Amino acid sequence: MDPAQSSPTRAGTADIAGCALEYNWYGPEPSPQSPTLVLLHEGLGCVEMWGDFPARLHHQTRLSLLCYSRCGYGKSGSAPLSRSVDYMHQEAKEVLPRLLDAFEIQNALLVGHSDGGSIALIHAGCDLNQRISGLILFAPHVFNEPLSVRSISEAARLYRETDLRDKLTRYHGEQVDRAFWGWNRVWLNPDFLEWNIEEYLSAIQPPLLLIQGREDQYGTLNQLEAIERQVAGYSKTIVLEACAHSPHRDQPEKTLLAITDFISHHL
Repeated sequence: MDPAQSSPTRAGTADIAGCALEYNWYGPEPSPQSPTLVLLHEGLGCVEMWGDFPARLHHQTRLSLLCYSRCGYGKSGSAPLSRSVDYMHQEAKEVLPRLLDAFEIQNALLVGHSDGGSIALIHAGCDLNQRISGLILFAPHVFNEPLSVRSISEAARLYRETDLRDKLTRYHGEQVDRAFWGWNRVWLNPDFLEWNIEEYLSAIQPPLLLIQGREDQYGTLNQLEAIERQVAGYSKTIVLEACAHSPHRDQPEKTLLAITDFISHHL
């Protein structure tokens, strides 16, 4: 890909729900006739942590693309350390609708990774504006699992005892501790053990593409099976070998191919 094509068309911050959210925009202004890709990052992600994936996805699909960091992540404004167990519901029902309004996106194709995938599902399950034309989800969660708890507990140990904090500081700067512990502690909160968003699935009618790695350390394939069984519309599941929790990093070529094929056939 030409280096000139890897740079966003515009970048900056947008004041959404009282927080300055960092964003990158690729391509022309949104059009109701063509979906805009909206990337929703993982629990410890941000704009920069997507790497070159947004640019490559825009280049291959020729669709406009919005990539942003949630409050408390990346270069977005700060968020309180303590988070409520319904933080993903708040993002899906309060922040994301305002973000789409602010960027005048009337036709959105949500691309969500991990927590971002769960946020996309909640939003699509109560989308009163009916502006979601499809969902592409990498390793989404619809309920908490023992595997998730074990891996997130291990992440806390690694953050304390290894260079994981230093690595994350590259992306989150001075708010790295709030970003990490805000995510980690809520997932390990006893009240979060019963977290479940399956109630939203039956209302989801847009087509879904579900991608997960066989070696995902944060969730089993039971997550995708539950989604596919309960959504109202079309869904396709792809399980990638030699792939852990981040298909777009572990298997980028196969992930991009699956997305372009899904868009060409179902959107």
